[in-house]
Amino acid sequence: MEIPQGAVVSPASGAMIDFSQPVKFKVKNGNIYKDYQVTVKAQDPILSFKINGLSATINNSGKTISLTMPEGTNLTALQPVIETGNGVSINPPSGTTLNFTSPVSFTVSNGSLTEVYTAKVTTPVSGPSVAFLGTAATRTGLTNPDEIAASDWLFGKFSGAVYVSVTDVVSGAANLNNIDVIWWHFDSATTLPADAMSQNMISKIKTYLNGGGNILLTSFAAQYVDALGIVPAGKGPNNVFGDFLPNGFIDTGSDWGISFKGYENHPVFDGLQTYESGKANLLEKGTFRLNHTSWWFLPDWGGYVNGAGWRNQTGGNNIASEAWDNTLDGRVAIAEFPGGTANKKCMVICTGAYDWYNETVNGNASQPNSFQDNIKKMTENSLNYLVTH
Repeated sequence: MEIPQGAVVSPASGAMIDFSQPVKFKVKNGNIYKDYQVTVKAQDPILSFKINGLSATINNSGKTISLTMPEGTNLTALQPVIETGNGVSINPPSGTTLNFTSPVSFTVSNGSLTEVYTAKVTTPVSGPSVAFLGTAATRTGLTNPDEIAASDWLFGKFSGAVYVSVTDVVSGAANLNNIDVIWWHFDSATTLPADAMSQNMISKIKTYLNGGGNILLTSFAAQYVDALGIVPAGKGPNNVFGDFLPNGFIDTGSDWGISFKGYENHPVFDGLQTYESGKANLLEKGTFRLNHTSWWFLPDWGGYVNGAGWRNQTGGNNIASEAWDNTLDGRVAIAEFPGGTANKKCMVICTGAYDWYNETVNGNASQPNSFQDNIKKMTENSLNYLVTH
C-alpha cells in the first residue's frame, strides 16, 4: 500500500491478510484517524456458458458447468459460446463443436494459473410421467401456496405431469399404471390427512410401488414412509414442526442450506449452485419462512446416535443434512430408500429450507429467494433419479 508521508496503517502494508471477509484498515496521520473497509472479490474465470442460447449453471467453487437441453437435442455436436474474464483463456475454445454425451473438461488459464472445469450437458428423461398427488379434488382446488407453487413448476417443466387426488386413488378412479413417479408435496399441516392415512389409500400406493412405481415425498409428506412400510414401524421422521400464518419469521442473519458432503457426485445434487464443495443454500436470508420440517433428529432421539445408526435401523441412505453437518450425523434432511446403489423406490426431502413460496409479511411481499433454482433443480433431479435408478 502507498500512503502519505508520516501516515501509518494497520494492518501494515505487506502483511499476510485473509480477505475471505471484508477487512478494516485504520490509517493514522498525527491526530487524524480514518477507517477503510476493503472487500476483495476474485474474478470468476468463466462469466457465461451458453448453447443454442440457453445459459448453463456455472459453479465456480465446485468447478462444474451444468446445462439441461430440450428433449431430443443431439448431444454429439454442440457449440458452446463461452465468455471468460479479462486475461483468461479457455481450451477447448468458445465455438468449438463438441460431443457432450459424456462430461467435457475445459482448462482455463490466466498467466501461470490453470483450473479445470467439468461441463455436463444433459437432456430430460424421455417422457417421464409424474403424478402430483394432492388432497383437493382438482389441481385448481389446491389452496396451500407452497403446494400450488410446486405443482405450477412441475406442470411447466414436465410434459408428462398429471394431477391425482387422494380421493381418486382411494376410489380407484385414478389409473396409476402408467405413472413413473408420484410426487406428494404436502405443506398444509404437520399431521397427514385422515383420507391419505386410510388403509385403502395406503394399500393402493403400496400396490403401485410393488409394481415398479416410485414416490417422492417432500415437506410433511415425508412422514408417509412409516405408513407405507418404507421404513420399519415407528422409524419415520421424529422431529416434525413448523409455523403457520399468521405466525412465521424472517431470518436476517443467515442463509439456510444443506450439506451433502460425501455425496457431491450424487445425481440428486447435479447442477446445484454451491458455496463450497458439498454445500448449497436453498433459502436466502431476509426471506419470510415457516420452517416446515419433517426430518430425523439423530444424536439424541430415536436411538440412532449417528448416520450409520440411522441407516442400519431404517434401511435408507441419508445423503444430506443441515449445512453445518459435514459428517451427516446430525440430521437427515434428504434420504433415499432402499439403501445400496440400485432399485430406488422413494426419496424424501424434509428440511425447512425446502420452501417453494415466500409468504407475505403484513401484506408486504417477502424478499425473493435467490436460491429458488436450487430447489427446482434438486426436485427435477430427484424425479429423474427415481425413474432411472
